Amino acid sequence: MLQQLVRTVLLGQGLAALICGTAVSSQYLASEFHVNTPMAQSVLNYALLCATYTTMLLFTTGDGHILQVLKNRGWKYLLLGLVDVQANYTVVKAYQYTSLTSVQLLDCFVVPMLMVLSWWFLKTRYTVMHCVAVCVCLLGVGAMVGADILSGRDMGSTSNILLGDGLVLVSATLYAVSNVCQEYTVKNLSRVEFLGMVGLFGTLISTVQMVILERDEIANITWSWQVGVLFAGFAVCMYTLYSCMPVVVRMTSATSVNLSLLTADLFSLFCGIFLFQYQFSVLYLVSLAAILIGFVAFNVTPTPSDQDDAPSDPSSAVGDGPCHHDPAERADAATDHQETRVQITPSGEVERDEEEEDGQTQERRRDGDRDGQIHRRRDDDEDERTSGCGLSEDDEERMLRFVAAGRGTRM
Repeated sequence: MLQQLVRTVLLGQGLAALICGTAVSSQYLASEFHVNTPMAQSVLNYALLCATYTTMLLFTTGDGHILQVLKNRGWKYLLLGLVDVQANYTVVKAYQYTSLTSVQLLDCFVVPMLMVLSWWFLKTRYTVMHCVAVCVCLLGVGAMVGADILSGRDMGSTSNILLGDGLVLVSATLYAVSNVCQEYTVKNLSRVEFLGMVGLFGTLISTVQMVILERDEIANITWSWQVGVLFAGFAVCMYTLYSCMPVVVRMTSATSVNLSLLTADLFSLFCGIFLFQYQFSVLYLVSLAAILIGFVAFNVTPTPSDQDDAPSDPSSAVGDGPCHHDPAERADAATDHQETRVQITPSGEVERDEEEEDGQTQERRRDGDRDGQIHRRRDDDEDERTSGCGLSEDDEERMLRFVAAGRGTRM
């Protein structure tokens, strides 16, 4: 249990570090080279997924082949790819209209949305302890935002706060939908199928959207090896995140993974202290501790489901007989109770073999009585026929004398 918990925490923080890598590379592109092309960066990630996992589907046989997947579930993956692309795009677009504080706070909306969707579609049931753990994590995020405000690092635009906040909420909802679909797919179908289809449709959708929305920004990029390295670093971090996240989701849940990802902003802040001269605050450490405590509390609490509340199979019911631990006692008990085995019908009625055997014995007895009566009747009929044509004792003596006299005459 402890080993699995430690592994879950480490894997979750590894995913948060990958998100930190994407944030740092994007920050460098925006601040040092004035490059703001979220769709162009996303295209590289989806193209790598397509080249890897979609190709693997081409060589898969049976129902997992790409043609069978497209035929059976293609339209669903098309919608999922659209949701995933727009979730990545809207959260980046929100920075143009609202502040960093609003984005950090409202982006946490993905956690309660995930819990609601998991409860509705995945039949996951959360306890009070789960809710308390989530609240602790959100308090940690609040401490991080408070530290940003106190340090004066409330960056971002405020040109249209209402639109920006709405984009963040839309992004959080889309992320929740995408993550719930991911959890269902990797636990019931295949990780390769999920990543292959997301890579295929994500590449198509993001390419079209990039050409429509970002063709001017891409044309104005001043290319250099530093810009190329930052683009490559962003793509590698995103590709690794997408490849590893289904593994962690299969081990835990989409809600648990997103709780661990709350520390990604903190890692970005710690990097910013050294790279962008951000001001350090003790509240950052408080925030990190609160998020990790809530994450651990969430994972150590068992998650019940509807299946746990279902009644047990009647065929697995155990009789009320005594329990025998010794093999010889079990053999004797089996012999003694061989004629009284309990059977449970689908309607719930209990029938015993002993009662059936008693009924069969009584039926055999009734058949024997009928046979005996028939034999007795036959004997009586024979006696009556014999008595109807028979002679008395005196007549028999006279007949013997007559026969003897006749023999004597012939002699």
